[in-house]
Amino acid sequence: MLYDVTNPLKPVKLKEGFGDRTGSDAHQTHSAFVWQPVAGGPAYLVTQDEEDLADVDIYDITNPRRPRMITELDLNEFGVAQPELNLADSNLHDMTVKCMTTGTYAGRCIMIASYWDGGYVLLDVTDPANPDHLHDTDYPVADPELLEQTGITLTPEGNAHQAEFTADNRFFIGTDEDFSPYRARVTTEDGVYDAGEFGWTIPIGELYGELNGPTVFGGYGCPADRGSIPNADSLSLNPGEEAILVLQRGPAGDPGQTQEACFFSEKVETAQLLGYDAVIVANHHGGSLAGVGPDAYFCGGQGHEFDIQISGLCIGHRAYHELFDLAPDYTYPEDDLPAVGTVGDSISVTSQFDGWGYVHLYDASTGAELDTYAIPEAMNEGFASGYGDLSVHEVATDPNNPELLYLSYYSGGVRMLEIVCDPAADPADTSSCELVEVGAFIDQGGSNFWGVEVIDNPNDSPDVEGDESLILASDRDYGLYIFTDP
Repeated sequence: MLYDVTNPLKPVKLKEGFGDRTGSDAHQTHSAFVWQPVAGGPAYLVTQDEEDLADVDIYDITNPRRPRMITELDLNEFGVAQPELNLADSNLHDMTVKCMTTGTYAGRCIMIASYWDGGYVLLDVTDPANPDHLHDTDYPVADPELLEQTGITLTPEGNAHQAEFTADNRFFIGTDEDFSPYRARVTTEDGVYDAGEFGWTIPIGELYGELNGPTVFGGYGCPADRGSIPNADSLSLNPGEEAILVLQRGPAGDPGQTQEACFFSEKVETAQLLGYDAVIVANHHGGSLAGVGPDAYFCGGQGHEFDIQISGLCIGHRAYHELFDLAPDYTYPEDDLPAVGTVGDSISVTSQFDGWGYVHLYDASTGAELDTYAIPEAMNEGFASGYGDLSVHEVATDPNNPELLYLSYYSGGVRMLEIVCDPAADPADTSSCELVEVGAFIDQGGSNFWGVEVIDNPNDSPDVEGDESLILASDRDYGLYIFTDP
């Protein structure tokens, strides 16, 4: 929806419910960004499309009562995914556009598309009808923050969530959101599969040490499906075995389904209500890039509150088929799906601590990764459970100081970081630059910070002097906090 907020006390609706309508009503979106290269000139909007592989949708909104789509892009066509690292859940989550007057891209408008497992993608949208792919970031073979703080060597988890350029356009900062501090390994009679654990369920290691038992197919496991799934007590378990329900992510793109996709937490609650000890949520076709990343998995966030008492993990689409001795299939309709209630392979599951989501510093010109930052607790297994979510969520760079940035870090509070470079180095050489924490805020009783933004001091505030910035941070439990730049 588009509104005229010239008078913010009386907003005027200009356009309601528009968007890509391919095959349905206007597609769902959870993120949008507006930019206007020249005051008084054409204006543009980019939205994230949740129902189309071409999920970067750009509109001309110069006449906001008649938005006109001018571009649709699937950034996977530029090879941004890294399926060799099981990073194939490659899709748009968030985007920002900055029209620059300084730096490498002076005179151009540049979009940073945070493309989850595809990393951070830079597009030249100076001509929004003809975007140009500039470069995209690659995740290294070994997760750098995990290796540095724990000595553990595992592949990164991807999850490029949100990013911004610094004030001088020399760098951009990316935040990888990751709610799962454990990674799982599933062993079946067919092989071994990498998997993830949901960070908001009870860790497998805490409940069982090692999870063992038969699997049962439950379809999508949304609330409307609960009556069709057999209870766990229908299984005959051996001593030391647990009952494990296998569900599919979604539905999304399945022509045989009319119901909307449900939250991961609703699927977990389904398993719990039916008496299962653990639940596995398998990736869907889109998450596997139609088979390009057959083992890519995605453990999403918690969508609703309930008393969680079981473990939950996520696996790739290939493993889900093979659990029920079926050939992997990445196209709809899937005619050989097992019937709901089918008992599949018995499995064993072990878990490995791999930390929470953290922050990247990139060279804006090249996309080279210069440094990473995580709060110490996020890489300490002693804080993996019972201390809230210790993942970063968003970043906001300071418009008055190109060296400062602020992070909303869920239970980790608000963090203030400085970009520090070797003063003796050539300014064009960014290889020495790193992220250093210089300030933090966690309220008494804890915090749960979701969003962060930085604005210029309005100058008429009696409590703020000169060109200091104001930092706005939203706490999901307590509301809005306003901080001054120290």
